[in-house]
Amino acid sequence: MILYPAIDLKDGRCVRLLQGEMDKATVFSTSPADQAAAFAAAGFSWLHVVDLNGAFAGKPVNEAAVKSILARIKMPVQLGGGIRDMEGIGHWLEAGIARVILGTAALRNPVLVKEACRIFPGQIAVGIDAREGKVAVSGWAEVSDMAAVELAKRFEDAGVAAIIYTDISRDGAMAGPNIEETVTLAEQITTPVIASGGISTVDDIRRYKEAEASGIEGIIIGRALYDGAIDPKAALALC
Repeated sequence: MILYPAIDLKDGRCVRLLQGEMDKATVFSTSPADQAAAFAAAGFSWLHVVDLNGAFAGKPVNEAAVKSILARIKMPVQLGGGIRDMEGIGHWLEAGIARVILGTAALRNPVLVKEACRIFPGQIAVGIDAREGKVAVSGWAEVSDMAAVELAKRFEDAGVAAIIYTDISRDGAMAGPNIEETVTLAEQITTPVIASGGISTVDDIRRYKEAEASGIEGIIIGRALYDGAIDPKAALALC
């Protein structure tokens, strides 16, 4: 199981939001590159980055910050937020991003996702962010009528590298993850699932690890690392 430390970018800085609310941002670092280097030094093997401004704007906004991260570290980076066309996907993969995450585009333009998977095999992930089981898009500002599992099933044969599933109600709240719902999703699809939202203790990681056979291959950790609630060494040793 892979642990993905998260860097969420807002106005060029590392922040964490509470349940996706942009006006509830806590700044943890003014240097994304330094934060990425710290995660690399701690022993993590992947990095999860989200351009929050880009998610709302529908186009990349924090490009300079992302490129500063890529210039600083060697571990692979997966990036989401505002990437909604083939040009943007190609741009970031050429820049050195290992995996592009498509969220809003997955709901509104599934053909793009499938074509991107064909052109860039193994380098496309689908981000499914859910509020009460329904898919939310545009930086979580809009909630659709589509169930998360329904959207995930649409890409079963597309070659998606992973489904990144986030329970918005748990994100940044340090209230524990919705493990049951995530496991239920993972059991209904064959695409590997990366869990996100609410992971706040090493015990949360242990519970996900115990459910690994359901198809959960990774966990994204954000605020708990910044707050010191999860010790990187203990978490990595567990996985």
